[in-house]
Amino acid sequence: MVSANDWQMRAEAYAFLGNSLLAPMTQTSDVGCDPAFWEAFPDFGNAEVARAAAELAAWARQQAESDIAREKLVERVSVEYTHLFVGPPSPAAPPWETMNRREGATVGFGEPTFQMRALLREAGLELSGENRQYEDHLGIELLYASELCRRAGEDADADDGGTDAEIDAGADGKIDANTPSDLARFLDEHPRGWIDAFARRVEDAAPDGYFARFVALVRAVCNLP
Repeated sequence: MVSANDWQMRAEAYAFLGNSLLAPMTQTSDVGCDPAFWEAFPDFGNAEVARAAAELAAWARQQAESDIAREKLVERVSVEYTHLFVGPPSPAAPPWETMNRREGATVGFGEPTFQMRALLREAGLELSGENRQYEDHLGIELLYASELCRRAGEDADADDGGTDAEIDAGADGKIDANTPSDLARFLDEHPRGWIDAFARRVEDAAPDGYFARFVALVRAVCNLP
């Protein structure tokens, strides 16, 4: 059984990974350039997660040993981000589910977008910020997974007799006791169903870059049991 603390760690991991895919490193945290950050990244007892984090640590260590200035490294990763996920002329690896579900899809805003919009609405979540994205962006799906993990942790705390957790009730005022199964179903129906295709696009476009390793970690975390 997953503990409340482990759910919290998963929530934090999903949130970090999701936010890192929603904006370039110049606009978010640059901790991904630190070997120590990846060495301390939780592996949840999973060999695939541990291996992916170790690859990122090795990449960061190699950059540090090359004496490249931190500012220049962050700029380089941000340029890679733009090439892969933004363009122009178009992203080399579109980060939306709609464009990865079907071979050759070039138009966004498909059925997965509507599905994610409904899930976010049902969970009482709302997108905000200047850089609005279609709801089936991988970063948004990871943030949704983070919220499900957070709620699962609160449920676990309540089951253990904890009194400090603030548990979110649904529209009917009842606690959803099935949050872990909701998470598993969501991961199966959404990110797990298309992240392999997305990862191949990233690897093809920038095989030696930061994000090929980063997306490998995303895939490993999404595949956690």
